[in-house]
Order: sequence, then C-alpha cells, then structure tokens
Amino acid sequence: MGTFQAGCRPFIGLDGCHLKGPHGGMLLSAVALDGNCGLYPLAFAIVEGETIESWSFFLHHLHTVLGNAQDMPLTFMTDRQKGGKSRGRGRDGGRESRSGSSTHEYNATLKGDGFGVFGESPQPWDRASVEVEIAETTFQKWLQNIPSSGDDKVGAPPQQFKKLLLFSGNDYLGLSSHPEVKKAAAKAVHECGMGPRGSALTCGYTNHHRLLESCLADLKRKEDCLLCPTGYAANVSLMVALGNVGSLLAASRKPSKDERIAIFSDALNHASIIDGIRLAEQQRNVEVYVYRHCDMSHLNALLSSCTLKKKVVVTDSLFSMDGDLAPMMELAKLRKKHGFLLVIDDAHGTLVFGENGGGVAEEFNCEKDVDICVGTLSKSIGCHGGFIACSKKWKMLIQSTGRTFIFSTAITVPVAAAAHAAVTVARKEKWRRRAIWNRVRDFHALTGIPITSHVVSLIIGSEEKNEQASHHLLECGFHVTAIRPPAVPPNSCRLRVTLSAAHTIDDLKKLIAALSHCIDFKDVGVPSSKAFSKL
Repeated sequence: MGTFQAGCRPFIGLDGCHLKGPHGGMLLSAVALDGNCGLYPLAFAIVEGETIESWSFFLHHLHTVLGNAQDMPLTFMTDRQKGGKSRGRGRDGGRESRSGSSTHEYNATLKGDGFGVFGESPQPWDRASVEVEIAETTFQKWLQNIPSSGDDKVGAPPQQFKKLLLFSGNDYLGLSSHPEVKKAAAKAVHECGMGPRGSALTCGYTNHHRLLESCLADLKRKEDCLLCPTGYAANVSLMVALGNVGSLLAASRKPSKDERIAIFSDALNHASIIDGIRLAEQQRNVEVYVYRHCDMSHLNALLSSCTLKKKVVVTDSLFSMDGDLAPMMELAKLRKKHGFLLVIDDAHGTLVFGENGGGVAEEFNCEKDVDICVGTLSKSIGCHGGFIACSKKWKMLIQSTGRTFIFSTAITVPVAAAAHAAVTVARKEKWRRRAIWNRVRDFHALTGIPITSHVVSLIIGSEEKNEQASHHLLECGFHVTAIRPPAVPPNSCRLRVTLSAAHTIDDLKKLIAALSHCIDFKDVGVPSSKAFSKL
C-alpha cells in the first residue's frame, strides 16, 4: 500500500474507481505521516466518471484531515497520460470537453486556507474566460447588426457554433473559470442554496459575506469593508452618504456653510460617480466642482478658491474608456496640502496593480493617502457585486444613509463564497499579474501605441468607421466592443480592447493582424487629458 508522507510528492492517478499511490499501489485506504512520524488513517471513496475538476473536492477533504501544518504538493494525471483507457462517456471515447483537450497535467498546492494553487502558468480552464461559443444564427444576426432575441436554441435542433475570442471582457485575471472559484460557489450552493434573500440589514448578511469583507479590507489595507449589490450601487451609496453629512451635523436645522460638503470630481469619472453626485446635490448640502481630466493644476486652483472646510476629491484610479491612470502621487500631495478626503474608484485596478494586487494605490505606494476605496467584484475578481473599503465609522454612515445599499438585496451566498476564493487565489497566483502586464508590453511592442494599462482605447473618430472596424474584427473571430456616444464624446468613437492574463502572445498577434486590415496604427488617436465635464 502506498503512503502519503509529509513533504513527499505523491502521484494520484485516475484509473476507473481506483487511486494509485506513489509506488503504484491501489489506494482504497491510506495513511499519512505527521511530523512526529505518527500515522493518521485516511478513508475515501472514488466514484467512476468524476471529472478532473472534481478532484479538488477530494484534495480539500484530504487537506482537512492532514491539518494546516504544511503545504502539500499534489499532481493530477489523467488515464491517457498513464497509457490507460478512459472510462468517461464522451462521444470520442474520452471525457467530453468543448475545449478539445482532456490530457492535461494539473498541479495544485494546498495552502493553509484550503485553497489550491495551480502552477505558475495559464491552465486549460483559463481559456473559458476569453473564449465563447455562440450559435451560428446569432453570429449571422450580429454581422447584420440585428439584435439577437436570445431564443436561438429554444426548440431548435442541434446547430453549429461560432467560437469568438474575447477582447472586450473585464475578467482581467481569468478567475471566473478557476476551479477553486467554481468549487467555492458549488459548495455554497450545496450547503446554503442562494442563501437568505433580503437586504444585508435584514437577513441577507451571512458569515460568507463577512469573510469576503474582511478579505477585501485586508487587500485594500483598510479598517473595514462594506459589500454592495454592484459597483454602481457602491459609488451611488457613497456619494449619497457624503451628501447626508451636512444634514446629520445640523440635526433638524438647516446646515450652515461650515457643515456643507464640497465634492471635487474628475471630468471623466464613471457614470456611477456622476449619478451619485447628482443625487447628493438634490439634498442641497453639497457643492460640486468638476476639474479637467487629470489636471492637478486646475484641481489645486479649485481647492484653493473653495471656502468650504469639508472637502472630498473623488476620481477613478484607472479610467475605463481611456485606459489612463489618475495622477495618484500628485493627488496625495494635494491631499496633504488641502486636507481633503480622497476617494478612488479602483474598479479596473484591483488585483491587477500592485505587488499584492492591492490596486493602483498600492502600485504608487500611497494606500495611506486614500481614505475610501470603491471596487467591484465583477472585473478582476470574476464574480458580481461591489464594495467600499473604508474605516468602521464610514461604513456605519454608509450603512445608515446609502439608499442603494439599504434598499437592495444582498449578493447571494455562492457569489460571496466564489469572490472570496477568487481574491485568495489571485493573491497567491502572482503569475496572473505578471501575465497581464506581459500582454500590455506585447501590445505596445507590436503596435507602437503607447499604453499604460490593460485597457486599450483605440480612437477611430466617426461612428461609421468605428462600426466598420468592429464588424471586421467580428468576422475574423474577435469580439471587440465599439464605443460610441453617449459613453464617449462625439467624434471620439473608439475600439475598447481589454487584455487578460488568459490571452496568449499568439492571440495578440492574430488580433493585431486583423486590426491592421482596418486601421492604421499610426493614425489611431490616443486619449487626451484635455477633456471637459460630463456633469
């Protein structure tokens, strides 16, 4: 009988319903050696027909039995790698896979928190985050600019599918398809279903939500965190809470000038910030100032001329339609000079920037200068929802006055569990951040276009030319979104290309080859910082 020894590297082979140990013995039961050479029995059953991904459940159980004293490397092997015959039920005699491959080796290291880390490079499942298959009938409608009703499959016979490579999504690290994320969601569904359906202030808040909040607060180096149903809701809740500060200070009377709040907003801030500010303005307790995009001289002049004592500066950290970064170091200097509250929306920077994935503030070593950080679970985290990382006092205020938080149902338990797993895995699999930045450098090298992030804005100009370029890319098998007004100003229509850690250099070369047939990279515009207010 084979044994699992502390520090060894056992080979676990799938062979029907048997499990092979490091010496080839069938493991219907096993023992493990602890640090004191004591023996601990392990008992388990393997069910024929399980998929490779389902082994992570077994590994989690194995890790629970062994305890958290050490990391345990484990290697998965399929039947075909051992030369055996597959007993799956796929049409070709092997295990059915839309990705076209079932003979991969999977390496996982179980960490003290029970989450597996799979190697130092992209795995087969990562492709699911950048590849989609759509019905041929839907594809043809898209080519003709006909909206799809979404009922192509209903009552229809089997049909052909068109594979598209996504350069338009926000799953920047490819975590939405990670086995640990899927496992966490499935486990939560099995144990809790969707969880209590209600506002977080009634019955919707669970231990899963608290674990995620603690994880995000640690990621952002903040005292606490508040989950919101979406990133949009997070920004609106925060802006409305800011608008309530004056009323709370004044109690039942009209707020004095010293109790009013001045909000300074970048001209190209996200729509959720703008809408939140508009709602805050309706309370008549705030004054709003809009500074030119990333123009710190203009912001400094506005701050200097403002006579209100309580000031807030809010900005995107990475602007979603332009791909440029807020001048974080200059903002930190102005904060020291004027003493304002600094709020950033780090939706597109979280997990991508910084050594530990803390975001743009960590990248520029100014986390302490950011008072409140808004983020989303729907981009690099690969799930759904939003959050506000802040102090405990700010959290209490937003919980009490943020209407989009108060009057919305909390995110489901499976989503909270999956997001917690995604953040944990992302902080361990640091190769994902290296991979996406490699793609940024590759794009610059292949096109000569100066870019600063994984969000690439290719300004075409007219709507007609922009649509033609997007249409050509679709014909070539690439999904790239054509951005037009009102999302961007007139005559600044653009192709918005988003890069992912799951993309390969070959993916990029093929995309750029397709792009070169419809645009001249020398003529492509880059976003200008001389933009004016949308408010």
